[in-house]
Order: sequence, then C-alpha cells, then structure tokens
Amino acid sequence: METITWNDFEKVELRAGTIVEVSDFPEARKSAYKLTVDFGPLGVKQSSAQITKHYTKEELPGRQILGVVNFPKKQIANFMSEFLVTGLADENGDIILTAIDKPVPNGSKLI
Repeated sequence: METITWNDFEKVELRAGTIVEVSDFPEARKSAYKLTVDFGPLGVKQSSAQITKHYTKEELPGRQILGVVNFPKKQIANFMSEFLVTGLADENGDIILTAIDKPVPNGSKLI
C-alpha cells in the first residue's frame, strides 16, 4: 500500500449526492446502470455504476451516495461519466455502494 500525505487526501472531493434517476446501460461492457445524482450546489451529474447485482433500478432513487466529483470526465462506451461512484467489492467482486446512514445536505464533503 502506498502512503499518501494529508494534502493528497484533501485534494479528493468526496461529496454526498442523492440519486434522482436510474436507467439501464446496455452499451457497457459489464452490467451497469446510468445514474443521475443531485450534488446540491455542485449541480446534477451523471455516472455509470456496476451495481446491478445488488440493486434494482427501482430501489436506488432517493438514496444518498458518496461520489468523487473532481476527477476529469471519462468516456464509458457512448456515455460521459462526470463523477466516480464509490463502493466496495463483496466476496464475488460485485459492488456494494458506500453507505450514508443518515441524511446529509447534497454536496456535503467527506471530512
């Protein structure tokens, strides 16, 4: 494991956002959804997430997630991802979203 400095960590903008829309992403190489997330004062951003093994499209809207919002945009198939959804892999390598257990304002920064 590489050691980073506190200044390195402070550069990462990990922010809370609420999922407002979920759609299928059939063009992705691995099964994924397209997510639209409201980050409050930072605006509404889109990303894809390989979370189809643990979540249905219907259960995701309204859920708060943690995203990295200061990476450059990334082309994924025919879709432009504007932030990185955070999660952890289970024992099979399937992604479980990083949880926020109580509501916080959209755009709140992890500190």
